[in-house]
Amino acid sequence: MWTLSSKVKQTSALRLAAGRGHAGCVEELLFRGAEVNDDPGGNTALHDACVGGHAVCVQLLLSHGADPEVLAADGSAPLHLCTSVQSLQCAELLIGGGADVSVRMRETRLTPLLVAARRGLEEHVELFLRYGADVLATNQEGETPLNAACSAAERPSEAGRYLGVVQKLLGAGADPRTAGRKRHTPLHNACANCSPRIVDVLLQHGARADAANCAGHTPMDCLIQVVEDYPGQQPEAIARSLLNHGAKTVSPK
Repeated sequence: MWTLSSKVKQTSALRLAAGRGHAGCVEELLFRGAEVNDDPGGNTALHDACVGGHAVCVQLLLSHGADPEVLAADGSAPLHLCTSVQSLQCAELLIGGGADVSVRMRETRLTPLLVAARRGLEEHVELFLRYGADVLATNQEGETPLNAACSAAERPSEAGRYLGVVQKLLGAGADPRTAGRKRHTPLHNACANCSPRIVDVLLQHGARADAANCAGHTPMDCLIQVVEDYPGQQPEAIARSLLNHGAKTVSPK
């Protein structure tokens, strides 16, 4: 009955079908004249299909004229919403349809690469880099994709996939010395998450073991602050790597 309501529409039949992956319904609605780029509630059906990772729906919408770069009310493009493993094919279809891999969200300045790096989506990162995504692009807080990946690798169980993301970013020219918010470098973040393999890769690519953030804390300080939280994550190995790359045992006052 929502279609008969006098209230402002917050969705549409096409959005509902695309968001739930009902490809047959999407095809029928488009055949019957549904407006493919209509955005009741601030999102189009293409946004919803990407959120759900429904590649068949994405393909149908694009083939009927959906704009692959249309921005939602919150400033996000469909590529920004490809945030699950299942959405990889959606991202491929969007790029094939002409979507800009370096499109930015309106306010946060996030790029699809930065979003994928933060989510630890290694295949998405590889895809975006292959099509020329800017590995050095920063958001409004000065955070790069490398900063985002190192910061988000908080759970030891996820360290492996984030390591893959970090390696791909570094291989594409990411600078491990670029500081983001609060002058945290990727190495500060990796030490704060007690991620020994990520720490080693960053150091091998030129990260500064003695860099200080806005509070004057070095990566070693970040490690010491969390050492009791990660007893099984080889904090002593991280400390040894930092010392071998010029870190001081105590921060200067």
